[in-house]
Amino acid sequence: MFHFRKPKQPEIEAEAAQAPEAPEAEPEAEQSVDHSAVEVPRVESSVEPAVVEPAPARPSVDVAGPPAPAADETPGDLAEGLQKTRGGFMSRLRGLLKSGPAVADWDSVEELLIGGDVGGALAAEVVERARARKDAPTAEAAVREELAALLIPSDPRWRPARATADQPAVLLMVGVNGTGKTTTIGKLAHRYRAEGSSVLLAAADTFRAAAIDQLRIWSDRSGCQFVAHAPGADPAAVVYDAIDAAVARHVDIVIADTAGRLHTKSNLMDELAKMRRVIDRRLPGAAPEVLFVLDATTGQNGLAQARVFHETVGLTGIVLTKLDSTAKGGIVFAIEDTLHVPVRFVGVGEKLGDLIPFDPAAFVSALFA
Repeated sequence: MFHFRKPKQPEIEAEAAQAPEAPEAEPEAEQSVDHSAVEVPRVESSVEPAVVEPAPARPSVDVAGPPAPAADETPGDLAEGLQKTRGGFMSRLRGLLKSGPAVADWDSVEELLIGGDVGGALAAEVVERARARKDAPTAEAAVREELAALLIPSDPRWRPARATADQPAVLLMVGVNGTGKTTTIGKLAHRYRAEGSSVLLAAADTFRAAAIDQLRIWSDRSGCQFVAHAPGADPAAVVYDAIDAAVARHVDIVIADTAGRLHTKSNLMDELAKMRRVIDRRLPGAAPEVLFVLDATTGQNGLAQARVFHETVGLTGIVLTKLDSTAKGGIVFAIEDTLHVPVRFVGVGEKLGDLIPFDPAAFVSALFA
């Protein structure tokens, strides 16, 4: 069991600094700033537990404004990001299916689907239903339509919603280490800031000091406000204080980072559940979005992780990262069919614009292109 000493001086920082330009971007002319706007002050409290002193009620003011366009903001291309998948199991699958309506080797089709991370039971169901179809002109069309039917309809324009006009929308980002969770948070923050929303990042991953620093860098880069306690502080207290600050400052969206937990550690999963309860108490009826960040290269093991997180905190969406790095990609079908949780975003590269909203129809089309 790990024991953390309570920090003597929790520190809450609220920053609305203008995001620095990416190194690749051309220098831009210095923009004038309306100095009459009220800047968000640094707030410190020595009270145990730490409490954010509310800022005076006022209309929402974003001193920095939306971040300046960066060279890596070009929207990612889904078809290009799926090149490895199309050249992997999908290429072999289409080779088996191109013979026409009568496919002699359906067992091999099932094996390929399993090898592509669709999963054993689900692959058998897809093959059985595809073989029974009489309306599809070809075997490929039959399999394609059965795979498409597994995906949950999703609006690419989806964004987290407020419960009421005076409450912020809340995103609780969960997942294990190494999936790209903090980077995903930074990309989401940049997306919402570019759309004109004010965003506050909550550094609730207090287990690693480096995680707080990493999130602060993304806060600076995207021009977001930022709330953090000292390393080792209670993550639920960070989330509570972040929501307090967001309500006082009329922030549109709060995105909370959490520690990269192994799903087998029950005490850490309980901590996530506690954060969820804190949000529910502070914002009754808010229905926060809980997005699980899943590394597409982990395949069925990632599905097992997502299942445990779903049972603990109730996932409302999936962010699938590193989709461009796998030659499989069938995990998309497996996770939506198993959990009935929609994939909201997919990562197809390292650029800011390479985190793109998930479009089920476009995804299937790109696989079979």
